[in-house]
Amino acid sequence: MIGFIKRPARLAALLLIPLVLAGCGINAIPTKQEAAKAAWGDVQSQYQRRADLIPNLVATVQGYATQEKTVLVQVTQARASATQVRVDASTITDPATFQRYQAAQNQLSGVLGRLLAITENYPDLKSNQNFLALQSQLEGTENRISVARRDYNEAVRDYNTTLRTFPTILWAKTAYSSAKPMQLFEATESAQAAPKVSFAPAAAPAPSGAPRAPAQ
Repeated sequence: MIGFIKRPARLAALLLIPLVLAGCGINAIPTKQEAAKAAWGDVQSQYQRRADLIPNLVATVQGYATQEKTVLVQVTQARASATQVRVDASTITDPATFQRYQAAQNQLSGVLGRLLAITENYPDLKSNQNFLALQSQLEGTENRISVARRDYNEAVRDYNTTLRTFPTILWAKTAYSSAKPMQLFEATESAQAAPKVSFAPAAAPAPSGAPRAPAQ
């Protein structure tokens, strides 16, 4: 009789244990960890999209502005550096590697801004349909990068907070002791803004024979 009573009790205990553990947040750490990894994948995807646009952009500009060789070389080199430094979901907890990746992407953003700025000096280039399409795609990609970085940072803050707050900190110290805080993406203010190109015509220089304004 006693054994018959104990069986349902054991069965009830087995059913209750997962519920109790879930209520204590044991699943929160891996769930939020995967969300942060997925968000980082989105960031990488947008950076790759930008890298894929750059060769065509450089080739188009080069066809009209061969004398801007220095800037074109800088863009090509910065793209190579940005694509060589890789940070996947398994290494975003490594501050040094993450910082190298971030620095390489920021450098590429800077030289891209300079490349787009010099196009102001080439009216024929600014009216080229291929260039206009590439420039539009690049600006759209920069905006997507900003959104992806923001979403990644939000997911990482949520995950990192879970590792430090009660009751999930108990699981972080025991069941998930290998879980480490992830790095936040902290770009410079200029790097976070999409490159802007003004298509307004430059002001025409005053004729050399124009009279000067009288001295005050």
